[in-house]
Amino acid sequence: MSKPWTFIPTLYFTQGIPNTIINTVSPILYKRLGISNDQITFWTSFLNLPWVLKMLWAPFIDTNSTKRTWMLITQFAMFACLAFVAISLQLPNFFFVSLIVFAIAAFISATYDIATDGFYMLALSTEQQAFFVGFRSLFFRLAVLFGSGFLVFMAGKLEVYFQNVRLAWAAVFAFTALLFVLLFIYHRLILPKPDYDIPNKSIENTKIPFAVIVSSYFSQTKISAILAFLLLYRFGEAMLVKLASLFLLDPINKGGLGLSTQTVGLVYGTFGVISLIAGGILGGFIISRYGLKKCLLPMALALNIPDIFYVYMAAAKPALPFVYLLVSLEQFGYGLGFTAFTVYLLYLCKGEYKTSHYAISTGLMALGLMIPGAISGAIQQQIGYTSFFILVCILTIPGIISIFFIPLDESN
Repeated sequence: MSKPWTFIPTLYFTQGIPNTIINTVSPILYKRLGISNDQITFWTSFLNLPWVLKMLWAPFIDTNSTKRTWMLITQFAMFACLAFVAISLQLPNFFFVSLIVFAIAAFISATYDIATDGFYMLALSTEQQAFFVGFRSLFFRLAVLFGSGFLVFMAGKLEVYFQNVRLAWAAVFAFTALLFVLLFIYHRLILPKPDYDIPNKSIENTKIPFAVIVSSYFSQTKISAILAFLLLYRFGEAMLVKLASLFLLDPINKGGLGLSTQTVGLVYGTFGVISLIAGGILGGFIISRYGLKKCLLPMALALNIPDIFYVYMAAAKPALPFVYLLVSLEQFGYGLGFTAFTVYLLYLCKGEYKTSHYAISTGLMALGLMIPGAISGAIQQQIGYTSFFILVCILTIPGIISIFFIPLDESN
């Protein structure tokens, strides 16, 4: 059987690329192709819907075929989607066609997530699962760095080389599609076939209906406060993240900073993501030492207070080195705050339905990102970047207040 080192890093790197392209790179793509901010934020936010709803078809994945087969199918399907995006960018109605392809790719990516996480538990022993959990996160983050950093930087360089924005981005998607062919071939050859990786027919005959699992989640103590926290904790950040790269790209006469595509790939997609990873690693260390109860509020403040940096950048239009610094600091705080949020999602998983409860929590988290993201562009176009970022700062307050009402009784 293949060693976990030969496939765990590549499986989770593969998981991160489509997620990053759909949620982070697609807004930059559409901005460079002349689509308005309100259209970009509205439609790309709804691409999150498959991750909101993926728990609904998870039982189908579990009861039909093997996780290994599902992973290979979805990897090849993702190659087809990326190749078709490259082709669609040359069409007159590229926005409509590429959005449909991205929506299909989001569904495929969410399905891949289900299969990969299941395969991880089947192919690795309990000790190996604990050992590789950090490497899962690391290689997913490296995929984020690859997508929002390298691919965007590559697109910017090709824009200059080809003097054709559509052709440049088509080449980037063609390159990524080729990468998925290589990953498919590699995994087809290297992935083990665990004895326990078989269709789980016992789920079909379970006496526990899905409604009971959902009911058990929503019958938790202080569920109203929990729901408010899940939906509001990242409300301001969800609005900011949809507009951050667009703000960096927009020309100065429209309130933006007027940076080039490749510079945005460095500022936001490279140095920003590296800072986010560093914040996440430090956040995990601090929580493990001091406990979530002591860390949640300070880390929530670390997530939200740096949003004021965007108010300053929109008003003052600072020099590029200062932009690097401020974006990196904001992303570092984001890494701290998101780590605390993730740990709380795990804290909510209690009782016999832990896996399903975590799926519901992550679905609500995705919903909490989708709604504010969808309205962010329209608001920004109405009030301008400076006022929009001030509003973002104000909208972080309800999420911080919700922390004081959620249950958080750590036993250790």
